[in-house]
Amino acid sequence: MFESSGLSGPTRLPDLIPFVGFRDAQAALDRLIEIYERNTAFIRDAFAEYAAGKFAPRQRARAYYPAIRIKVSTYQEVDSRLSYGHVVEPGTYMTTITQPLLYADYLREQIDLLLKAHGVPVEVGESDLPIPLHFAFAEGQYIQGHYSESLGDALRDHFDVPNLAVTDDAIVNGTWRPRHGEPLPLAPFTAPRVDYSLHRLQHYTATAPRYFQNFVLFTNYQFYVDEFCQWARETLARGEGGYTALVEPGNVITERGEHSPTKGPALSRMPQMPSYHLMRDNHTGITLINIGVGPSNAKTITDHVAVLRSSAWLMLGHCAGLRTTQRLGDYVLAHGYVRQDHVLDDDLPLWVPVPPLAEIQVALEEAVAEVAGLSGWELKRIMRTGTVATIDNRNWELRDHHEPVQRLSQSRAIALDMESATIAANGFRFRVPYGTLLCVSDKPLHGELKLPGMASDFYRRQVGQHLHIGIRALEKLRDMPPARLHSRKLRSFLETAFQ
Repeated sequence: MFESSGLSGPTRLPDLIPFVGFRDAQAALDRLIEIYERNTAFIRDAFAEYAAGKFAPRQRARAYYPAIRIKVSTYQEVDSRLSYGHVVEPGTYMTTITQPLLYADYLREQIDLLLKAHGVPVEVGESDLPIPLHFAFAEGQYIQGHYSESLGDALRDHFDVPNLAVTDDAIVNGTWRPRHGEPLPLAPFTAPRVDYSLHRLQHYTATAPRYFQNFVLFTNYQFYVDEFCQWARETLARGEGGYTALVEPGNVITERGEHSPTKGPALSRMPQMPSYHLMRDNHTGITLINIGVGPSNAKTITDHVAVLRSSAWLMLGHCAGLRTTQRLGDYVLAHGYVRQDHVLDDDLPLWVPVPPLAEIQVALEEAVAEVAGLSGWELKRIMRTGTVATIDNRNWELRDHHEPVQRLSQSRAIALDMESATIAANGFRFRVPYGTLLCVSDKPLHGELKLPGMASDFYRRQVGQHLHIGIRALEKLRDMPPARLHSRKLRSFLETAFQ
């Protein structure tokens, strides 16, 4: 098919697949897959022709993302306990979809909830949003080196390229405003926004998005990575926990019953934020990401992990203890945050509170009790619940202390770090359940700086426990029904139906 493209010449298109109604979630998913696979193959085939010099000077090729929409004409009585799975008022709602095979379980669940909640069909067809050439290639395939942008013959003259005007967080930020007659958003992210993050995840973590699990640990210490990989291999060798494989950077795979990697070469150099995935059926395993230091990294990685619609994520890191009664190695369970990281100020204003989530808090406290073998009053010897302050200046100790100490005292902060509030705030922003458990590694206000040789045996022992507490907490959260885990506290007045 061809359509007029003005000065750029005619545009080649695949035949239009119109919207059709479905009352079965799997059938709707199958149509999404059919449209996406056909349209991305069309773009790749056209590019192969272009790379072979078979394109006319002004010829273009284009194909569109599939979309799903629902039209609701009445206010519906829905289960008020559920935080997602239904639209909030009459109207037409739509979202574009990418990589439906990767999101098959998620899409099937979301569509099924819609069908049950509203009793009307969902419609699947082609949107009017073009698929950028860069996003049409399968995992591990790239277009660089296959073309040259000679004068007057740029790649964008023949194909659609990523467009930042339609790749943003307006929906999740609550700043989206519809144009007249435009459908309301059905999902928190558009297809180009998802595609952008899927490609960035591959770049930053050196593992394919398909390996990411729904329960995520963030850390910034190599010790936790080493401990996680050792524990994962031992668990796989014993065949415990329902885990099936460990995937390391470079997509190096160790399967159940084995002690060493069997598939994939090790990387010659590590990525910026390497990820490790202890896999389980239906993505119910655990992903660990070493995010490095600082709120910028914390925002960057959570911006991209969020499009995978994680079930929960936790920060396991070290912090400065601010109270004289704390010891090196004590745990801090955050129930509030002082946000001085600044990286999210434009997306989530400081006046927005980031509340503790009861399900996460309980799971973390129970995990500390189980792994440490303490309970009740005795548990308070090694763990304190309170406010964590997150800053963007690692060397804050070198400034005059009067003003920062006053603010820390007024906020009742008991710990200071550089990532926790960022990860929690992005969890709140993206509707991903979040939590923080830190380990006190220094007490700069009390003369115990983070210097070599100052760690006690107690501290070293607690650090060994810390990772396993996080793992146990995620396993507890995994056992919860999803509808209970995804707190209504994360939802606003006018929410998307998709989680």
